[in-house]
Amino acid sequence: MNYKEINTLSQLKNSGWKSRSIKDELREHLISKLEKEEPSFTGIHGYEHTVIPELERAILSKHNINLLGLRGQAKTRLARQMVNLLDEWMPVIEGSEINDDPLNPISRYATELIEEKGAETPIAWVHRSERFAEKLATPDVTVADIIGDVDPIKAANLKLSYADDRVIHYGMIPRANRSIFVINELPDLQARIQVALFNILQEGDIQIRGFKLRLPLDMQFVFTANPEDYTNRGSIVTPLKDRIGSQILTHYPETIEIARTITEQEAKLDERQKEKVHVPNLVRDLLEEISFVARESEFIDEKSGISARMSITAFENLMSTAERRMLLNGDKKTSVRYSDLMGIIPAITGKVELVYEGEQEGADEVAKILIGDATKSLFDDYFPKIEKLKKEEDKDPYENVLAWFFEQSGFELEDNLTDNEYKRMLDSITPLVDLVAKYQPEIPEEDRYFLMEFVLFGLVEYKKLSKYKLTTGMRFNDLYGSYISGLG
Repeated sequence: MNYKEINTLSQLKNSGWKSRSIKDELREHLISKLEKEEPSFTGIHGYEHTVIPELERAILSKHNINLLGLRGQAKTRLARQMVNLLDEWMPVIEGSEINDDPLNPISRYATELIEEKGAETPIAWVHRSERFAEKLATPDVTVADIIGDVDPIKAANLKLSYADDRVIHYGMIPRANRSIFVINELPDLQARIQVALFNILQEGDIQIRGFKLRLPLDMQFVFTANPEDYTNRGSIVTPLKDRIGSQILTHYPETIEIARTITEQEAKLDERQKEKVHVPNLVRDLLEEISFVARESEFIDEKSGISARMSITAFENLMSTAERRMLLNGDKKTSVRYSDLMGIIPAITGKVELVYEGEQEGADEVAKILIGDATKSLFDDYFPKIEKLKKEEDKDPYENVLAWFFEQSGFELEDNLTDNEYKRMLDSITPLVDLVAKYQPEIPEEDRYFLMEFVLFGLVEYKKLSKYKLTTGMRFNDLYGSYISGLG
């Protein structure tokens, strides 16, 4: 069908175009994708066997949908991708405020225009990308915003009395007729506003300032809600919940691999950063592990959730930290260092809700604790487990490294060393070089220095070494040797 050549009602009828509801559109396009074994939703990872099948069943059932989950679980993205299951173009009566179906008009404007012009009624075409409307539910949202109100200016201009329904100004929902309408954070919507949605969802009529209009709107509603909202800020009123066909629970990534895929897909990096800053494989796992340990941390309110955006922005900050150091040193290329992780603290502190114990520690300190906990969590995957108590006959694999620090007065690793100075400093710890070579012999050369630094910070976390934050970097000492030296 050549849409550009169909401009009147008669041309539309002669083309063989048939009216169908938006829920039928979604259903039929989904059926087509399933039959062809094409993905219905793309770029959304970790939901292949959980959320997406449930969402597909809801669409096949022609249900309005509530996506229930903590922040940063791709709820809005899922809703936006439903647009791809609509017809590419949709005909409307030209000039209609509410996207009137040319073969099934519901507004007074459209019906009067068809009576006046008949077969020559002008037709316009709307692309599916424009058939998506979204409203964030906030306490200040009014019935006038989402449904409509009487417009005194329109009444004055048209010289109409308030008894004439032409004085009505339509709100967001009627204007999104034949579209997908998303209300985010539904529990934040005042109960009286939720009540106003009842008839729209079920009976298809609305009331505006005493006008009872029969407007059988053709809508696909998608609501999103955070389970914490039910107790903290509001709730979904029971009759409205009853009118929502399917409630689908979303969740966070279940593995580090899935979380990494999401972060690498979503992080907005400059091409120069990608070219000039090398990211060791361990770094990517470590960033995701920070989110995983945060969700279990005693300092963080688990009910508020840890958004996937934390890992994404942390990765962006990490790359910028390494890039800034490279630029200051005049290096052409660099690799991410463990000390660069201090640069991601602002990405963490703004995205965690602290409980009382966390507030006592302070947001910055909690962020450092999370980085340390993530280090401990992954340490055993790369190096021998550090035992608190060992049998005398067992040789400690870290003995030589610890002995090296015992014999030194201290080892300072500055944050902004050039790459050559940084490597020279770490290479000076000969037992550390040997340890990494023994237990990670296959590690790429460009990742080796990060692992050496990772061992040092791991030994600190396991209380085998001590560290002191300096203005320009970090000082590492033997845990007890420095104390004994001080006494001497």
